[in-house]
Amino acid sequence: MTPQAPLGVLDANTLEELARVICGDDNLLYYRKGYEIAQFLERAGWQQVPEYDGYRKDWTLARLTERRDDPAELEKVLLRLADPREYLDEPEQLPAVVSAANAFLIHEGLRLENPGGRPRLVACDPALTHPGNQGQVELRAAMTDLISDQRMAGLLQHRLDEAHTCYANGAHVAAIIMLGSLLEGIMVHVVQERDASLLGNKTPDNVSLDSLIKICNNAGWIGADVERFVHELRRYRNFVHPSAEIREAHAPDRDTLNMCWPVVNAVLNDLADTQTTAA
Repeated sequence: MTPQAPLGVLDANTLEELARVICGDDNLLYYRKGYEIAQFLERAGWQQVPEYDGYRKDWTLARLTERRDDPAELEKVLLRLADPREYLDEPEQLPAVVSAANAFLIHEGLRLENPGGRPRLVACDPALTHPGNQGQVELRAAMTDLISDQRMAGLLQHRLDEAHTCYANGAHVAAIIMLGSLLEGIMVHVVQERDASLLGNKTPDNVSLDSLIKICNNAGWIGADVERFVHELRRYRNFVHPSAEIREAHAPDRDTLNMCWPVVNAVLNDLADTQTTAA
């Protein structure tokens, strides 16, 4: 089971934003009537929720503030916000709610995720405020789902966050290089943990990304379609060497990067889907 990120005492402004998202005061968010807010808190696992009485946001904020010194109680609320079971009548609302929550949670060093419908809080760098664009292929896996080394999983997640920051600020080559580094890091750990003998006489420090892609494909951990496209990403990753970019006579732009995101997500999803088979 993936460990939750530690939740501390939330800032007052964070609580106010949380109340807003719970209420659904934005037209783009899931709207809850007063009595439905009380029911939501109970579904989150709160005990002794008082009867709703008053203005929706004021009442909600008062309830959150009462339990501000009990992070476990607030964590229950956040996880329930990212739980698909909360939106059975309007499942399309879930991504917007999670995105709205993450817009303020990042300043607390936290992010909500729900890969495979399993809500969790993960730590992230507050400096890496970025849009949630991850390409047309939805990412269903978290780093901690793919490798058991928690320290490495955190480092690789940080690189994914940094790639988002590069994307948001127009640093397209830097983002692509970061994505290639991420894939190399996760693939070498996946091979080590699943079947290190596949490395042959190579060590984790000297195996190439090209070899790792072929190993993962031959082992059935990533599909043939994914393998073909990830080699293109690998070629752009080599632009970490300026001479490679000169030889190609092509400077990656935002469109190039937009094509890379789905490839990265597809690799991570394939690795997650084949984890049980490989175990």
